[in-house]
Amino acid sequence: MVDYHAANQPYQYGPSSGGNGGGGGVGDYMAQEDDWDRDLLLDPAWEKQQRKAETAANRICKVLAVNQENEHLMEDYEKLASDLLVWIRRTIPWLEDRVPQKTIQEMQQKLEDFRDYRRVHKPPKVQEKCQLEINFNTLQTKLRLSNRPAFMPSEGKMVSDINNSWQHLEQAEKGFEEWLLNVIRRLERLDHLAEKFGQKASIHEAWTDGKEAMLKQKDYETATLSDIKALIRKHEAFESDLAAHQDRVEQIAAIAQELNELDYYDSPSVNARCQKICDQWDALGSLTHSRREALEKTEKQLETIDQLHLEYAKRAAPFNNWMESAMEDLQDMFIVHTIEEIEGLIAAHDQFKSTLPDADKEREAILAIHGEAQRIAECNHIKLLGSNPYTTVTPQIINSKWEKVQQLVPKRDDALLEEQSKQQSNERLRRQFASQANIVGPWIQTKMEEIGRISIEMNGTLEDQLNHLKQYELSIVDYKPNLDLLEQQHQLIQEALIFDNKHTNYTMEHIRVGWEQLLTTIARTINEVENQILTRDAKGISQEQMQEFRASFNHFDKDHGGALGPEEFKACLISLGYDVENDRQGDAEFNRIMSVVDPNNSGIVTFQAFIDFMSRETTDTDTADQVIASFKVLAGDKNFITAEELRRELPPDQAEYCIARMAPYQGPDAAPGALDYKSFSTALYGESDL
Repeated sequence: MVDYHAANQPYQYGPSSGGNGGGGGVGDYMAQEDDWDRDLLLDPAWEKQQRKAETAANRICKVLAVNQENEHLMEDYEKLASDLLVWIRRTIPWLEDRVPQKTIQEMQQKLEDFRDYRRVHKPPKVQEKCQLEINFNTLQTKLRLSNRPAFMPSEGKMVSDINNSWQHLEQAEKGFEEWLLNVIRRLERLDHLAEKFGQKASIHEAWTDGKEAMLKQKDYETATLSDIKALIRKHEAFESDLAAHQDRVEQIAAIAQELNELDYYDSPSVNARCQKICDQWDALGSLTHSRREALEKTEKQLETIDQLHLEYAKRAAPFNNWMESAMEDLQDMFIVHTIEEIEGLIAAHDQFKSTLPDADKEREAILAIHGEAQRIAECNHIKLLGSNPYTTVTPQIINSKWEKVQQLVPKRDDALLEEQSKQQSNERLRRQFASQANIVGPWIQTKMEEIGRISIEMNGTLEDQLNHLKQYELSIVDYKPNLDLLEQQHQLIQEALIFDNKHTNYTMEHIRVGWEQLLTTIARTINEVENQILTRDAKGISQEQMQEFRASFNHFDKDHGGALGPEEFKACLISLGYDVENDRQGDAEFNRIMSVVDPNNSGIVTFQAFIDFMSRETTDTDTADQVIASFKVLAGDKNFITAEELRRELPPDQAEYCIARMAPYQGPDAAPGALDYKSFSTALYGESDL
């Protein structure tokens, strides 16, 4: 049996096949007579046959070892590709689920789940995808070096398929976070509007309480002339008050409409309440008009009126409405996202405070009117029954609401200052992130450009280039803390619900994508150089030849993209002396060469494929014919071989490998158990199917 691990050691004695396909084991030989053994061992022809068998077995062992290793690599690739595709297909539907939740808390939980996916679950898959491409390239290189056909993964598991699925994942991921933030903003806006609607509706409902009953009274039917006159004036004051509240009703309806347009989840109750307010408002208008007509029928009987009470009512009503609006504005909720917005609110608040002195003068003037009416009544011995007949707004109400306004102003000051402090803190977070991002972003771009230059330049040996690239890889890995710091700053920005940053054009998404591309590029470039070293060593190419190949390739790579198009590759071949001119014969030769360097019809020729082609043209490799000839030697010149012969001449694992894959021999000279080594050999090189 041949010891293929120690080709230089003396050949271990063992039997070999005879010319007629018959042969025995060692026991058969020892059964021969001693004098016959002595003559046979001294026979030169027999020794030559043994050496020939040893050479053939070594060749087969070498070929089978390569094939077994390649099959293991193919199985590893298939498993890794399947696992990655399963993860991608499971993740994409989750990212494409855009059904919004009803509350901010639920949407914020979805946002936190997405951030966990970005920080925890995705980075390992990026590494697996990069490793998959590296394994695929290494396998293809080994197949080319061993003159085997290119590896074609199972349907749907090509590197391009993985990349397409990954792009689909990236596309789904790209809009997911933006969608989450938009929904959160929308829910914030809806909550704010709903609260504002409820506040305004409550104020209006409190104001309208009892108004319908008041307007339906028929007290004018039994009233005295002076009472009728008072009722007319009171009604005029009410109409003034009613007109003053028209704006609030319109605001309530506008807010309800906006909530409907924004698809507020509790729109039915909002609509019902708004409809009730509008119906009541229409009823108030109709009742007001009816009462005026009734009072005007007796207007001729009106002779006296208390002008001061009327003037008080006309001035007190809008002032009272102003105070109610002021209290409403001072308690109004606000949402801002920038320092400019909060400063605008502070400026508006300061402007409001500047009007308070004039408002106080108006209050004193209104109270003075009321005091004058009381003085005139006392001087003329007029008995005033009850309150002012033209309004329900008493001096006590005015003073009470004015005091409330005075209390709300400093509270509003505190709320605005607190929000200003928050926005100043947010601005600091923006500037911190921008400062770091404006350093990391250009650094990543610079490293990408430097790696690109290294991959196309010819400085030093391939080992020098490989060492240089690995040093770059270490510097990139060492830079990772800067990215982690940026992630921490970005996390603070996200927690503060900061949605924009005018101080930088870089977003965290841009930085992450650039970083992932940088890691992928350096890993792929290192793999390419390692494959070039494998090719050089396997083919015996000198450093000078490699530099010549690189110089020729770079000369025709006009865009420095690291690959040649068909026309660029043809020009390169012509410069190297290949007859691929634009004629029928030249086109046929060029198409043959393209099928070798671009078996997947991608339309480009990489530098690795170019080296493989040039080395194949200048060096010798194993062929199917050579392997067939080697098997024929082991078979004793027969057209078939038996399992016994394979087990005798080859190592156990490789012998069983051949037996399991060789088809039965069907020729006319077939013997029992005959195996077809010719079809097996051609299948190893892709010329037939195993």
